[in-house]
Amino acid sequence: MQNEREFYKVEQLPIFQNRMYDTEETAKACPRGDVRLVENLATGLVYNAAFCPELMVYDSHYQNEQACSPLFQQHLDSVAKIIDRTMGREHLVEVGCGKGYFLETLLGAGFDVTGFDPTYEGTNSRVARHYFAPGVGVKGSGIILRHVLEHIKDPIAFLHYLRDANDGSGLIYIEVPCFDWICTHRAWFDIFYEHVNYFRLADFKRIFAGVVESGHLFGGQYQYVVADLASLRVPKLDAKEQVDFPRDFLRCLEERGRDEQNRVAVWGGASKGVIFTLLKSRLGQLVDLVIDINPAKQGKYLPATGLMVHSPGDGLARMPKGATIYVMNSNYLGEVKDMSNNAYKYVSVDYE
Repeated sequence: MQNEREFYKVEQLPIFQNRMYDTEETAKACPRGDVRLVENLATGLVYNAAFCPELMVYDSHYQNEQACSPLFQQHLDSVAKIIDRTMGREHLVEVGCGKGYFLETLLGAGFDVTGFDPTYEGTNSRVARHYFAPGVGVKGSGIILRHVLEHIKDPIAFLHYLRDANDGSGLIYIEVPCFDWICTHRAWFDIFYEHVNYFRLADFKRIFAGVVESGHLFGGQYQYVVADLASLRVPKLDAKEQVDFPRDFLRCLEERGRDEQNRVAVWGGASKGVIFTLLKSRLGQLVDLVIDINPAKQGKYLPATGLMVHSPGDGLARMPKGATIYVMNSNYLGEVKDMSNNAYKYVSVDYE
C-alpha cells in the first residue's frame, strides 16, 4: 500500500512461537504465517501487514511463563516499584494477566489489584476470566498492560477501548518489547508472527499527550510508559523519527556457518529460541538440542523445527564439555554459566 513502507519480510513462521507440542510430527506441522514489517507513513507505527488475527486462538498449550528465572523475578520487582511510585497501590487493574504470576506478586506486596484474562487457569477470585470491558463494574485508578499491546491488531483502537472501559480516565502502565533495541542488535530472532506491533518510546510520546514516566527495562530489551489515558490521541508520523532499519539485519545469521566440531545447544526454548533454530535450520545450520528451565516446556517440542526441549540436567548430560551453547538472552548468561558449571563455549546471540 502507498501509505506503508516495507523494510523486512520473512515467510512461514509459526503463528505461536510459545505453543508447545506433544510430538515432533505435530510440532513440524504447526500453523504458519508470513511477516511483512512496514512503517505506516501516516501514524509512524510499525506492524506486520501480513498479520491475520483470526489465526490467533490461545489455549492451555501456550507456555510463555518466564518467572522460573530469579533474574526475571527481579525484573518484575522493578516493574512493581515503577507502578507503586507512579500509580500507587490502590484500585489497580491488570488487563491480560495471563497465568497471574505478576498479579500474585503485586497482591503479595500489598497492592489492591484485579486481573482480567479469559485464558486464566488459576483459582484466585481476584481474576475475572473475561475481557476488561465497559460495564464490568470495575474502574481502575491505574491500568496495567504488560506485553499485551504488541499482540493487538489495532493498538490505538484497543487503547481507546480501554480508556472507555475505564470511564475515560486513569493512568496506564504499558510494557512492550523495544523495537529500537531489536534494530540496534540486529535481533532477527525477535521478529515473531505473534507480535503484530513493534513499538519505540517515540511512538508512545506521540500516542499520549500526557506521559508521566517512560524508560527501558530488562537490559534495554523492554520499554515502558506510564501515561494519562485521557490524553490518548491518534499518532502522526514525525519525519525526523522515521524507522532506521539496518540493511544488514540478517548479517549474523548469513555469516555464521556451522563450524563447531561438537554438539550445539540452544538455551532458551521460548520465542527467541524458536525463531533462532528455525532460521538457522533453513541455512543448514542445525541445532542438536534445546534446554529450558521451565518445567512446562520440558519434554515438549518446539513449533516448526520439532526440537525437543530438555531440562538443564538432561540436556547438559548430552553435551560434551567445551561444546557450544547459544544463550538466547544475554540477561541470563550468568545464570546459564552457573547452572552449567562454566564448562562450555557460550555465545550470547543478542550481542554479536
